[in-house]
Amino acid sequence: MKKPSDHKTNREQLRQSIIGLGEKSIRKSYYPELQQRIAELEQSNRELQEEIIERQEAQASAKKLARQLQQSQKMEAIGTLAGGIAHDFNNILSAIIGYSELAQLHMLSDCDRKTCAAAKDLDRVLLASERAKELVRQILTFSRQQDYERTPLKLSQVVTDALSLLRSSLPQSVEIRTKIEIEDELIMGNATQIHQIVMNLGTNAKHAMGEGGGILTVEIDRIEIEPIDEKSKILQLAPGPYLLLKVCDNGCGMERAMLDKIFDPYFTTKPKDQGTGMGLAVVHGIVKSHNGLITVYSEPGKGTSFLVYLPQLVDLPAKKTISYSKEIPLGTERILLIDDEAMVARMQGRLLESLGYIVTVKTDPFQALETFTDVPQDFDVILTDMTMPKMNGAVLAQHLLEIRDDIPIILCTGFSELINETKALAIGVRAFAMKPLMRKSIAALVRKVLDSRP
Repeated sequence: MKKPSDHKTNREQLRQSIIGLGEKSIRKSYYPELQQRIAELEQSNRELQEEIIERQEAQASAKKLARQLQQSQKMEAIGTLAGGIAHDFNNILSAIIGYSELAQLHMLSDCDRKTCAAAKDLDRVLLASERAKELVRQILTFSRQQDYERTPLKLSQVVTDALSLLRSSLPQSVEIRTKIEIEDELIMGNATQIHQIVMNLGTNAKHAMGEGGGILTVEIDRIEIEPIDEKSKILQLAPGPYLLLKVCDNGCGMERAMLDKIFDPYFTTKPKDQGTGMGLAVVHGIVKSHNGLITVYSEPGKGTSFLVYLPQLVDLPAKKTISYSKEIPLGTERILLIDDEAMVARMQGRLLESLGYIVTVKTDPFQALETFTDVPQDFDVILTDMTMPKMNGAVLAQHLLEIRDDIPIILCTGFSELINETKALAIGVRAFAMKPLMRKSIAALVRKVLDSRP
């Protein structure tokens, strides 16, 4: 006879068996539809993930395009601003350069150039003005994303010139020591950009040494990177000869973490009113554009050394690349000078008179045209500005040539979107020049035009 508990167990087993049969029946009936639904959901999930990725990429692309557009608009604004100020700024520089040269002419008759401190100061004014002139040209070039003009340069000469200007901006507590092992070796570069390297590294050293001052050491040497040299691999420099510019200070030095960011734009350890963080970034960009390399070594409390590697130019001998004539050409011919800036016109007139020429100065293009119309044979050459009110220099030149087609015309401009050398020569102008012009430049230009007459 079975116990009650056995009956209970059997009933439970029967119940589970019935439930199992029901589940199997349900699974058998709905399993294909369930699997299909799962597959559909998985496909929808994949499509959704792909759509999310596409949208993220589109958003990133849109942000990138927005940044590019913003940069393009910024460059366009810089170009517009640069063009707007270039003419006026070059007129100001023309006056500074011209009157400084006139002052030199008066002073040198009464003092020895080697011992006259004022004459040396004026030399520095002229050197700084020449750099400012080149800087304006570079701003115009940069705003149009063109390459800077490069010529064979004596690195030692450019560095020496830069140091003479840097000295005036450093406190007396900073001592400059130079060790230049090379003299005539050349690089292919832009003088103003190399000048910027020295000035920026020197200024950086001044801040590192602080108010107590210190020693700024500038060295130039020549090194050779061999194909199998370990330096070639470490520095990633192409084999060949290089000129090495070293700028070192005995200032506070830097931590390793700081060295890794030192060339990043806007990175600076200086207070807000003492630096923008762009100086070393600019230096890095200039060196790279010259196919060179800049490295930095520093330890806290042990100073900092910047090493600038610039490829040496060996194809052209130094004596054939740079030759300056010390003789300034003179003349006695008659010149009609037109410039709407009265200060610039007077200065240029005096400069030309100091060269021996007979000069008639006009500040109004219509008056100049009237004067020439009355006595066209009384002038041997015409020197005119481009940007003038009511009638620009190009239009004036065309009127003058209609009166006398053989009159040599020199067209000068600080900046103009309307004219360039090709367009100027096409309308019959003999020479085209960018302001400001140094005395020796304007002397050579006028003499060249006059001597090329039939």
